[in-house]
Amino acid sequence: MAIFGVPELDDLGDLDGKSVLVRVDFNVPMSGGEITDDLRMQAALPTLSWLQEKGAKVTACSHRGRPKGEPNPEFSMDPVRAHLATLAPGVELLENLRFNPGETANDPAFVAELVSGHDAYVNDAFGASHRSHASIVGPPRHLPSAAGRLLAKEVEVLLGVRDSPRRPFVAIMGGAKISDKLAVIESLLEHVDSIIIGGGMAFTFLKAKGHNIGDSLLEPDMIETCGRLLESGKIHLPEDITALSGGKLFDPEAGGEVRQAGISLASGWMGVDIGPYSAALFTDVILDAGTVLWNGPMGVFEDPRFEAGTRSIAEAMAESKAFTVVGGGDSAAAAKQFGVDGDIDHMSTGGGASLELIEKGDLPGLAALRDGIK
Repeated sequence: MAIFGVPELDDLGDLDGKSVLVRVDFNVPMSGGEITDDLRMQAALPTLSWLQEKGAKVTACSHRGRPKGEPNPEFSMDPVRAHLATLAPGVELLENLRFNPGETANDPAFVAELVSGHDAYVNDAFGASHRSHASIVGPPRHLPSAAGRLLAKEVEVLLGVRDSPRRPFVAIMGGAKISDKLAVIESLLEHVDSIIIGGGMAFTFLKAKGHNIGDSLLEPDMIETCGRLLESGKIHLPEDITALSGGKLFDPEAGGEVRQAGISLASGWMGVDIGPYSAALFTDVILDAGTVLWNGPMGVFEDPRFEAGTRSIAEAMAESKAFTVVGGGDSAAAAKQFGVDGDIDHMSTGGGASLELIEKGDLPGLAALRDGIK
């Protein structure tokens, strides 16, 4: 009962000969029918192996992609099942949960179907635990249930960072829209010493400060909000920009001009990354930190022309002596792309889940375990 009164694996008692349903997050990236990154599968192995060592018959279940409530061969679990057989022999894997519309609708009939024949339930799907879906919140109402090793570790680390960080505590927030991360930024401002803002969302902040942002991404209805957030005095914004005029993202052959610019851009120019001066400033902030939480890229790092800002953040994270956490999603992909994922103290398996946990201090999946049958 180490995390918020949520039962953990040891609380399940004798599992020898018992059938255990394990909700995992095997929503892994794939290309050409092949898994390109099995981080989420590897992260589930401590739980699956522990259950097998205790004599349990283990059945895993997961979603993959967005098949919209009906079978779709594109999102079949077959390739995942084949890889799982090499990682955890003997663990069965059900077909994609989202092939049934009852999963996202939290349909009691689908919950009953899932728990049928099982003696216990384990939630180890941190990346899906912010969803009130059938496989997340349903089984604890019917079976003795517990958090798996991965779920427990994610909660311990992320709430530890939020509530008792080594100072200075620096958060790095990037991505396209401030509206997507407003609530978590507001929450973080109560806990951090400073927040670095990059990516598309930075331009609404810059607009709030009176700068011209050319054709950069802007959320007009968030300008006033950004101005209010800036009053905290904790926010670091870019002081130079890598900008594109003409041409196309992800297509260097389409022409266009790329240049380094100040934070005021003329019409026809779009900010696509932080500039080198900003990268150096942000690096200094990171290297002076005691704890760093990173969620969101500094620019369009998937395009090699605009990867420098995000690369600089990734390399600073690797070099830093701080306790470093990458909050899943694009940041995890960037850390891997730039070869620093092995140097990060904690690579979260859930982007949206990590942000919601930091913002609210709880998740539907945790509440379900806490309130389930004892």
